[in-house]
Order: sequence, then C-alpha cells, then structure tokens
Amino acid sequence: MSTSDDTERAEQPEQPEHATGGVYTSAGKKFTRDTNYITTRITADGRDGYPVQAGRYRLIAARACPWANRTIIVRRLLGLEDALSIGFPGPTHDERSWTFDLDPGGRDPVLGIERLQDAYFARFPDYPRGITVPAIVDVPTGQVVTNDYAQITLDLSTEWRAYHRPGAPDLYPEEHREEIDAVNRRVFTEVNNGVYRCGFAGSQAAYDRAYERLWSALDWLEERLIDRRYLVGETITEADVRLFTTLVRFDPVYHGHFKCNRSTLREMPALWGYARDLFQTPGFGDTVDFAQIKAHYYVVHRDINPTGIVPAGPDLSGWVSPHGREALGGRPFGDGTPPGRVRPDERVDEAHTPLRLG
Repeated sequence: MSTSDDTERAEQPEQPEHATGGVYTSAGKKFTRDTNYITTRITADGRDGYPVQAGRYRLIAARACPWANRTIIVRRLLGLEDALSIGFPGPTHDERSWTFDLDPGGRDPVLGIERLQDAYFARFPDYPRGITVPAIVDVPTGQVVTNDYAQITLDLSTEWRAYHRPGAPDLYPEEHREEIDAVNRRVFTEVNNGVYRCGFAGSQAAYDRAYERLWSALDWLEERLIDRRYLVGETITEADVRLFTTLVRFDPVYHGHFKCNRSTLREMPALWGYARDLFQTPGFGDTVDFAQIKAHYYVVHRDINPTGIVPAGPDLSGWVSPHGREALGGRPFGDGTPPGRVRPDERVDEAHTPLRLG
C-alpha cells in the first residue's frame, strides 16, 4: 500500500484568487484543487508519533462534504464508533473555518472549540492553507493530526484493524489493490474532482474541456457497471465509497449548480441502479443528509450562486425504489456482515433522507 493516494495530489494549485474550505479558484483559468495536506499518519506502530489508540482521536467530518462523507461511511462500515469518536460541523462555513454550530453553545462537546481552525492552529500557529474536513484531531492536545482524506480511509481499513467490528468488510483487499488504485485514479481526476472543475471553471474553454472529461468518465463507468454490481471484484471496496459520495450529490447539486447537465444520474440506468444499490446498503445512505448537502453548496458558493437560494428539489423518493442489482450477484460485505443500527446521536435527521431509519 502506498503511503498516500498519489492521484489525489496530481494537480498542483495555481495562485488562488480566493480559498474556502480548501477549494481554490483562479479567475479566467481552469479549476485546480490544492492537494497539499497534512500527511501525518495514525498507524498501528505509531511511526509518525501517533499510534492507533481507542478513544484518543476525534474525527471531524461535515456531512455536507463528499470527501468527509467517505470517512463517515468507512468508519461505520468497519464499526469504529467506539474507537474513534466523531464530530459534525454544520453544513456552511465562512472564509475562515468550518464551525460547530449544530452543537449546544456552538462548541464541539469533546474538543471544546467553536471553529475547526482552532485545532489546526494548535499544532501549526501559522497554518497557511484551507481549513478542511475531514480532519482527525488528537484529543489530549487538541491538535490536528491529519486532513489527508485520501489516506485517512485507507488507514482506517488497514491500520485500525484491531478495532474493527466482528464481520467488518475488507474494503481494501490485497488481491484487488492494484485495480482499486487504478479505478480510483480515474474516478478522482475525472469524476470526484471533475464536477468541481466544471463548477469552478473560470472560462468557457476551461468549462468545455472539463465537461467533456467528466462525461467521458461517466460514460466509461456506465459501461463498466452494466454487468458488474461493484466497481472492483464481488464486494464493496474503497472504490465504491469514493464514487458513491459524488453520485449521491449529482442530481441535487452537481447537475445544476456545477453545470454538469448533459443528463441527470437518473437517466443513466447502470449508474442510477448502482447508486441506489449502495444507498440502500447499511452504512451508505444512512450517512447522507441531503438538506445539509444542498445548504452547503448553494449557500457557501456565493460566487456561482449569488442569491444563496437553495432549490426545493429534486424529488428524493427514487433513492429507495427497487434497483434490481442483486441479479448481478456479488456479496456486499463478502464473508462479513452489515453494520448494525446507527447510533441515536449519529442519526441523520429523518426529514433530510428518504430512508426509513427506524
């Protein structure tokens, strides 16, 4: 396993005109993502000074953010709730930081801070980059350890094994890692990041190129998923987690807000069936808060939505309609089992999801 997903560092940033939450744009130019993250790792052997320890760290992950949503899903699938606590910032933020406005008094109840930037500054007083989620904070010191989202989920799968629940799936199996990494490279550059490249394009030419790249990749995925239930192998892997968090935001946000509008996800039969299959799998849809997702993109991105109006649609009921993907075979959790019920204090507001959470 590589120490980091190199593809998620492939595009170096231009000088930013402005930066919010780690997303950089440059007027009149193509969108580039700042890929310089805090690469300290939490490992079983503690080689970076941060050994895996139950209860020592806190994951800060906004439900609105697709990169953070990955970590919420993986933590739940692996059953790490007892070992790694979680804090949820609100869906909106200002130019300085994500804030804990969902918590009583506007403070994270474990870290005691109002802004995530406080944890960054506790370790790096002059931290010059965007204050991003997900981030893992060392609770005893209150210092951020890492915000390297590409590596965080891989490490939860491989370095935190001692704390996985019985029946936890192997999301990064040795025999499929080369293929998973190859799929992830294309999905990241062309889809996960591709929708942002469309949305924040600074010129018509940049947008046209981004649009062509995105839809070329989505057509490739549509074809790939016609006769296979999951992206790699017969079970859910890291590759499915990474694609899902973009797909679940596609119709509510990316299709209109980011001008990724050749067609909706619902008009791509294989991808729509695949996305619904995952959404209805425990650990995926029960982490998705559509209201927070829409609030984040439409309220925060005032440069492309000046009014801050959040659209009422789309209709979400289709997410729980039958998908028929079981006919393709595959076993979602391999030899393992699905995660149990979501903890009461981690449940998505039932008004924000079409799932019946029970």
